[in-house]
Amino acid sequence: MAALFAVALILFVTEAIPIAVTSILVLLLQPLMGVTDNIRDAFNSWVSPVLFFMLVMFVVAQAVTVTGLARRFGLWLLARAGSDSRRVIMVMVIGSGMMSLIMSDVPACAIFMAMGLGIIDKMNIKAGSRFAKALMIGIPIGALIGGVGTPAGSSINLLGLDQLERFGGITVRFFDWMMIGMPMVAIMLPLAAWIISRFYPPEIASIRSTDHLGQEPVETGPMTGAQIKVIVILVVMVALWILSTWYSAFDVYMVGIAGAVVMFLPGIRILTWKEAEAGTGWDAVLLIGGVTSLGAASVATGLAQWLVDYSLGGIAEWSPIWVIAVISAFTVLIHLVLPINPVIVTVLIPPLTILAKSTGVNPALYALPVAFTASCAFLLPIDAVPLLTYGKGYYRMFDMLPPGIVLSAIWVILMTLLLATIGPVLGYL
Repeated sequence: MAALFAVALILFVTEAIPIAVTSILVLLLQPLMGVTDNIRDAFNSWVSPVLFFMLVMFVVAQAVTVTGLARRFGLWLLARAGSDSRRVIMVMVIGSGMMSLIMSDVPACAIFMAMGLGIIDKMNIKAGSRFAKALMIGIPIGALIGGVGTPAGSSINLLGLDQLERFGGITVRFFDWMMIGMPMVAIMLPLAAWIISRFYPPEIASIRSTDHLGQEPVETGPMTGAQIKVIVILVVMVALWILSTWYSAFDVYMVGIAGAVVMFLPGIRILTWKEAEAGTGWDAVLLIGGVTSLGAASVATGLAQWLVDYSLGGIAEWSPIWVIAVISAFTVLIHLVLPINPVIVTVLIPPLTILAKSTGVNPALYALPVAFTASCAFLLPIDAVPLLTYGKGYYRMFDMLPPGIVLSAIWVILMTLLLATIGPVLGYL
């Protein structure tokens, strides 16, 4: 199992073959390497509710994009910013984060990146501009921060909760997650925009192009019927997700699937299947399945227990608060060698739940820092989300590092403080 994990990690990180192909290959290798008795055992853990939830969230993101609702929201925010360049950066970072509360980080980042590039083009801003640098660094960081606000904000959140339930036997309810996630978002989003602007202060005081962009919602007229339908469906979904905290009938996965299906019903028909298919990241879906299967096999073969005994046993006697801080910091740093968030969650959570149970600590206390901090990919643009803007050429690889170090340190401290204060309320500490 250790050899299989090593092969999988090398292929995931180097992309020697496509990530989607590696995700399928790990199923084939499990019986061939004697990890499982047959490929059916590997498939049993490959298919999970998280995989299907990720599919439906791609559908939701595509509906928000195709109907123009996402752009309308972004332009409305820009109209509130006025022409001050620092306020534009603040609005774009916060807007990207707010969008990421209800859709995957990648499409949320892509939507605001497109608007940011529109501003840069209209202003004829060239590479090397501090304004463009702050904007292109801030937008993906905002999306990553916003994604932790709710369990539905990122497939990584639900994958972490699924791993915690499988191997730790603990169910974290939707609103319980929000009690930690929403304060993280409320504090980190404006702080991120401010810190990035301090490191890269805009060389231009005003952005005249936002005046034009801000008029576009008016020029396009009132909200369309499709946009109203999407808003109603999203509001109902979020309400039912929150109610699932107290009423088990409103299962988080069931509500997500139902919301996506409704968008195709006659009389509503917000999307065609071709449109939904075009917006689905099949490589990301297959990746979730592959790493889930690897995580289950690592526990079944005893590899997770071995990792605990030989790697994490030294912190077993520490105070839980210090352990939370160390786990959070380690999860931040591991992004530098393993920049694939689902893999980070699958590698770390199973052994940490075993460690927690062996020391009499609630497994949620050690698993949640990983589930949250897997989104803290601020040091270098090697995660899928910042890679979107990095490819546009407005900042270099190490330009993200200075503000990223500060933001990562604040994240670790804030994560530790929130779990120390809210953990007892939720019964975790």
